[in-house]
Amino acid sequence: MALTACGSDDDGDGGGSGGGESVGKVGVILPDTESSVRWESADQPALKAAFEKAGIEASIQNAQGDSSNMTGIADSMIADGVTVLAIVNLDNESGAAIQEKAESQGVATIDYDRLTLGGSASYYVSYDGFKVGQVQGEGLQQCLGKDTKANIVYLNGSPDDSNATLFANGAHDVLDKNSNYNVVAEQAVPAWDNTEATKIFEQMWTQNKGKIDGVLAANDGLAGSVISILDKNDAAGKVPVTGQDATVQGLQDILTGDQCMTVYKSATQEANALADVAIAMANGDEPETNSTSDDSEGDREVPSILLDPLLVTKDNVKAVVKDGGVEASELCNGFEQECKQAGIDF
Repeated sequence: MALTACGSDDDGDGGGSGGGESVGKVGVILPDTESSVRWESADQPALKAAFEKAGIEASIQNAQGDSSNMTGIADSMIADGVTVLAIVNLDNESGAAIQEKAESQGVATIDYDRLTLGGSASYYVSYDGFKVGQVQGEGLQQCLGKDTKANIVYLNGSPDDSNATLFANGAHDVLDKNSNYNVVAEQAVPAWDNTEATKIFEQMWTQNKGKIDGVLAANDGLAGSVISILDKNDAAGKVPVTGQDATVQGLQDILTGDQCMTVYKSATQEANALADVAIAMANGDEPETNSTSDDSEGDREVPSILLDPLLVTKDNVKAVVKDGGVEASELCNGFEQECKQAGIDF
């Protein structure tokens, strides 16, 4: 699904602290508009609403997949007086450099959605990445059948994204225990690039002469790449494919049977969690956390707020609509019959 970068440079000024004591200003830098449509369609509006509700001034911008651009945005935000900076890093090295510079200027930092290995963020707000991977593994196992002999492949996320490693590890934790499954190929997709993913999966398909029975694709964008090749080989809907992010395209592919599952991570819930942490920090308070995350490169445990993901199949797509994850009118446009069958009102 094409998505323009509307709202990618949003100075969502919440108008101060709602009449109370003045609080700090928060900056949030989202990563891109290519790896997943979620950043602009879900996270950006959810974050804007969360900060406006809290009455805190916030600037929410998008780096458009360019680490130099992200660094420049961070510099501008720091110069503009943010006291708390939250980033979704594009890679660990540039993310850590941004956090180091922010810290030297007295700006506190938060990792949002992706942990920056070797970074210095005070807190990490995300979904439990290992659990996300487990949910994907469980989903693929449900779709294939636990007792079915199957050749499976992994199409993992970007190798420099710490989340991608967690997703893969979580999926392996489930699927490696099943002796009926044979992993015939596994590869990471640089920068979560969907075009590159299409090439990689086509090579997997060719090398295995089409003898692939299931695909652990790390998100809906990669799943779409897989489905395009399966469709080209008259195998779409016959080979279960996993996903993540509950995008409109991913959910439509689930409704048609081309994708077997996705993982829903409520952007509103994650954005509200980030806003709670940022607002507490801006007020000089200590945020409440529920976990820690291992920064193996920085040799430290990062205080974290980790949320629980939801496994979504055709049976509960309507739960994503009900939660506000997607608009029924957009999801069901051209898929009216599938939506009716799934019990979705539109």
